[in-house]
Order: sequence, then C-alpha cells, then structure tokens
Amino acid sequence: MSLLVVGLSHRSAPVSVLERAALSADAQIKLLQDTVAAEPAGEAAVLATCNRIELYADVDKFHAGVAELSTLLAQHSGVGLEELTPYLYVHYEDRAVHHLFSVACGLDSMVVGEGQILGQIKDSLARAQELHTAGKLLNDLFQQALRVGKRAHSETGIDRAGQSLVTFGLEQLAVGTPVTDWAAGKKALIIGAGSMSSLAAATLARAGVAEVVVANRTFERAERLAEILTESDENEVTARAVRMDAVATELTRADVVVSCTGATGLVLTAEAVAHAVEGRTGAPVADTGATAAQPEAAQPGTPVRSSGIGADENCPLDLAAVQPGFSLMGEAAVAGMDAATLEQHAAWVAGGTVDRRERRTPEADAELITALAATAATVGRIPERRRPEPVAERPAPFFFLLDLAMPRDIDAAVHRLAGVRLVDIESLAEASADAPMAADVDQVRRIVSDEVAAFGAAQRAAHITPTVVALRTMAADVVASEIARLDGRLPDLDERQRGEIRQAVHRVVDKLLHAPTVRVKQLAAEPGGAGYADALRTLFDLDPETVAAVSRAGDSTDTKDRPA
Repeated sequence: MSLLVVGLSHRSAPVSVLERAALSADAQIKLLQDTVAAEPAGEAAVLATCNRIELYADVDKFHAGVAELSTLLAQHSGVGLEELTPYLYVHYEDRAVHHLFSVACGLDSMVVGEGQILGQIKDSLARAQELHTAGKLLNDLFQQALRVGKRAHSETGIDRAGQSLVTFGLEQLAVGTPVTDWAAGKKALIIGAGSMSSLAAATLARAGVAEVVVANRTFERAERLAEILTESDENEVTARAVRMDAVATELTRADVVVSCTGATGLVLTAEAVAHAVEGRTGAPVADTGATAAQPEAAQPGTPVRSSGIGADENCPLDLAAVQPGFSLMGEAAVAGMDAATLEQHAAWVAGGTVDRRERRTPEADAELITALAATAATVGRIPERRRPEPVAERPAPFFFLLDLAMPRDIDAAVHRLAGVRLVDIESLAEASADAPMAADVDQVRRIVSDEVAAFGAAQRAAHITPTVVALRTMAADVVASEIARLDGRLPDLDERQRGEIRQAVHRVVDKLLHAPTVRVKQLAAEPGGAGYADALRTLFDLDPETVAAVSRAGDSTDTKDRPA
C-alpha cells in the first residue's frame, strides 16, 4: 500500500471553484466512507479548510487510486469531474508526505506561516479516527505532521512571516492603519461561533473594540463565546449574544462584521447590507458599479470572466429561477445557460456597462459572444471577476465586512456599495500573493525536508520489521525443536547442564542473526530498500502468512493516540 493525496487549493484553483467544491461536514463523512469502500484504498482522511480540499488515502494501485479519488472528490463536491480535473493536484509517496508537512508548517497557506492549519489537521485526523478510516499509515502521517508543524513554529520565526487569516483579513480592512488604531472604539458583530469566528472575536477584543455581539444559529454557543470574551483578562470588551433573527437589527449598529458560518447559502445579501447602511445614514446607499471591468476576449476553451454589474431591466434571465442571494451578474446566474440565452446575457452585460456613446461595435460584440459561448461549452460556467474601484472615486469606508467562510457568507456584490469595504477569501488570496516571505521560511523548508526523509526511513524500516520478527520467530522454533530432540536423546543430563546447552544454542543463533537483521533494517530504511524484505523471505523460506500475521498483530496492538 502507498500514500496518495488528490486535492485542490487556492494555489491550483480560483476561489469560485473552491467555493463550489466546499464540503459540508456530512459530505466529508460520506466521502471518507466511500473512499475506504472503494477497491484501491485501505485508509482515508479528508483535510477540508476554507482554501483547500484534500483527500489522503493508502492505495495499492497508483493510477486506479488517482482515478477513484478524483471521481469521489467530484461526486461529493458536486463539481463535475471534467470541470474539476484541471484544478486537481496529485502527490504520491514521499511527495505526498512532503506536501502535508509543508501544509502543517504553514508553507502552503494563503497567509504563509499561519498556525491555524494545525488545528484543522488535528480535526481531520480525529474525524478519520472516529470513523475508523485512518489506519497505521495515516495515523503515523498526521501525528507526525502535527509534530513537524509544532517544531517549525517553535524552532523558527515562521510566525513572523505570516499571521492567521483573521489577523491578515483585519489588516486588509484597516487599509494600512494599525489594527489597534483602526479597531479602537468600534462595535463588532461576529456571525458564527466556530473556531474561526472565536478567533476573530478574540482578536478584535484584544485590538480594542468597544463591543462584540455574537450571533449564531445555536444560541447557547453564542452565549458561551460572549461569556469567554467577557471573562477574559486580556481585554475589557463588552460582549453579548443574540439570535440569528436579530442580525438585521445589529447590522445597523455595527461598524465591523466578521462572518464565518457553515451555511451553504448567503448569510448577508447585498440588499441586507444596503438596508443596514441606509439605517445608519438615513439616506439611500449609492452603487459604485460603474467602474467594473469589461469581459475580456479569450481563445475558445479559455475561461472568460464576466463583470458583476447591471440593472435588472431587460435582463434575459428568468429572475424567478435565479437562486436567492446571488448577484444576477454572478457566476451562479449564468451557469447552465443555453447558447441563445448566453448570447442575450453577453449583449446585456456589454450594454449595461458601456456608456451608450461608446457602445461596442457589432464585431466586438460578436467576438465577445463567441468567446463566452465557447467558454460555457467547455467549462460549463463563467466565473465572475471583481476589479476594485479606484479609491479616489469612492467615499472613505465606514462599514467593514470580513467574510472568512467557504462558500462565502456575504454577497460579493456588497463591494459595490459606497461607504462599505468587503474583504473575503478571494481578495485575501489576491493580497497574500504579494506578501513578503521571511527568511525563516528557508529554515522551515529544511526542517520539512529532514522530517520527510526521517518519516520515509521509519516507514521503510517498519515495513521490514514483520519479516525480521518472523525470521527470529522461526529461529526460536528451530532452537526449541532441537532442545526437545536433545532432551530425548540425552535423558541423563541434569537441569543445570540442560540450561547451559539451551543458552549456548540461543547465543549462537542470536549472534548469527544479529548483524544481518540490523544491517537489513538499515538498508531497508534507505530509498529503494523495500526489496530487502522480499529477499529475506526468499532466502529463509519464510511463510508469507506468518509475516502477515505478525503485521496484523502489530496493527491490533498499536495504540492510535488522539492527536495531541
């Protein structure tokens, strides 16, 4: 069996794909169960975060394993295999180990060096253990990944290279101003009471906000988080809990909103945010959508991105069929259009975003429509791209929203509202791409390389251990048989003499086996050393079933500790 990982992350896929492929807790459980039920896989674990979805498995066939794991990911994510495949990456054996260790150290995070991923790896292992889908390999792998991640954070300054996603998001909201200065005296609304929301609440409290209001579907969890904030010695914030139906009212009081829930649909629509702004200002909120980008021409088969602008007037869509909460010009609206409707939609986009005095030529419209149609035929959808408005054309923001959920909690159309600043996973990905990396990252990379080599050596050495144990067991049986035969042939020997003979024979056997077994373990731990176990079995004519029985006994007595 061999380690295989198939997945996608913010490095391989656009946020729109990650958002649609996000796995609910129930979907993760079903994915694990179906993976171990599949023929190529013996163990499975899922690592699903806001910016990655990875399926780890112990497989007996590489190509069959890749095909099966890819199919299962597509099936449970709801994104078609043909669409998902271009964004998938595959790591095998040592490369898979290297990838997970890098992830655990924060090297593969959207914000390099963030430590929150360790908790997510811990949860992933715990889930696989509870479902009994993690065997010896994945238990060893994930436990070691946690140790490697902790080592990286304790032995290097990787923490200085990045922050948690929450801290980074708040810095983006503050736009160059120190978070403590920006947050001082503000009122914050936290939607959700999970680990990310709790971290956001604690961070804002330490930063100096005057009040934190927690809203959650389960009111008791919101109350508990509010109590923790109130009782903390690290801040003097006022905290209280509200039910989800009070969010609309609290929006009109809040200066900062952080949302991170497990909802499959939008928690805050653009209309709800606009009403909240109007409730604060007493005047209708302006839509600054006129600065959005035009769709770009593309070659057939290349994803084309449509703008997120336009009024409902003359929209060719059946508005009643559009999912509530999504921008009419967003990808959810255009996904699945037939060619004729797509052409109408493309023409409407062009007409709605270009000044009528500078309307596109028929030739340009034809090129646009052709490109859009080719893209829809190839990938089945048109992702939406947002281009930030020039700061000079927008009033200074006074209402700040941070969306850390995947799929998103807050309608992306909110970014068009005057006086509102929205930071979400997509904008964080764009901002982090230019973030400087600390020199400590190189040291962490060396740690990862050393740990990968050590893990591989340990796994290869462990692979030969059952064979060595079986060899020593066979030798002990031979000694016992010969001693019994000697007892029958020399019945006059006293017990002291029998003991001396027995010890002498054991010492001879141990000395003969010591050097070969120690050396074979050393050789097996080196790359390419897997064949030494087969050589031992052949040379000493060991029964394969005996070796297998030793392996099963080792697995059954192996303690599968919960992640530390």
